[in-house]
Amino acid sequence: MPLLARMVAAPLTIDVRSGAVAGLGGLLSDRRISAHGDVALVVGPGQGEHVLSVLDEALDDSAEVFPVNGGTIDAAQRLADALRRGSHDAVVGIGGGRTLDVAKFAASQVGLPMVSVATSLAHDGLASPVASLEHGGHKGSYGVHIPIGVVVDLDYVRRAPLEQLRSGVGDALSNLNAVADWRLAGAERGEPVDGLAAALARTGGESILHHDDELLADAFLTTLSEALVLGGLAMAVAGSSRPCSGSCHEIAHAVDALHPGHGAHGEQVAVGALFCSWLRDDPFVGELDGCLRRYGVPRLPGDLGLTAEDFSAVVAHAPTTRPERYTILEHLDMDLPRIRQRVDDFVHTFDR
Repeated sequence: MPLLARMVAAPLTIDVRSGAVAGLGGLLSDRRISAHGDVALVVGPGQGEHVLSVLDEALDDSAEVFPVNGGTIDAAQRLADALRRGSHDAVVGIGGGRTLDVAKFAASQVGLPMVSVATSLAHDGLASPVASLEHGGHKGSYGVHIPIGVVVDLDYVRRAPLEQLRSGVGDALSNLNAVADWRLAGAERGEPVDGLAAALARTGGESILHHDDELLADAFLTTLSEALVLGGLAMAVAGSSRPCSGSCHEIAHAVDALHPGHGAHGEQVAVGALFCSWLRDDPFVGELDGCLRRYGVPRLPGDLGLTAEDFSAVVAHAPTTRPERYTILEHLDMDLPRIRQRVDDFVHTFDR
């Protein structure tokens, strides 16, 4: 019998709205997620602690709290060990991206469903099957189970630093560049391109590209939340980060390697996406530049505190960060003098 459909991992519930945290108690009593209410609450510093205080009355005594401070593989392993010693039937991660990644990794290690309660929108990790964790001073990506539930309370997101929101905008928009790189690899190398994964990632990026509401408006924050969720689903469909990670992410990894501390991840990929889309002469590059300007997202190397020389070295190093991946950078195969010329032209074109 022919295969008529495929099974795709996806959250059972996605709740994006102001006041969503108030409904978390009911969600956790849903027996599809927690059979007995024996929930492990993984809480990050700051707003995660505030969410926990709001939930205190809604949770029974069987819920156990695990504070997390830092996004390292060691912290995730320690959490996994602690979960193994307990008798929990679900994990709830409450906080920013680092906390959620630690919770996702630990939950996957012990085979428990995980609910993601995001207090910021800095990147697409809130709903992705990937955990980005530090080890030995470097970040690595680890495959994990996709969250069984995603909760985004816009009231908490709005309190987060604006830089985190702008980083999320950059991460969502970078999907457009990643999908273009994927299609280039398909055309040049015969790499299979999953149309559904590409459509999900591109749709998320385009929803931001054409938005004109204010950064803190409910309508925009809802669209950004959903765009980041779509990115996570795209990766689950593809079985890899390919639909959301191209030359822009190679550049981000190279920035972290050569100039650590220069910009958040979403800011780095925003600069990388604009540069690589310009290299590719993509038709949407003007709209991409306009959207980054509209929301105050970094566009140029100087916005990350990098000189043209610094950024040229980053671009030269970028392909080595993902040697198995074919993007516009591998396609053009530029030497350092050529890269420097293109970087100077790029800055001159967009520094207006």
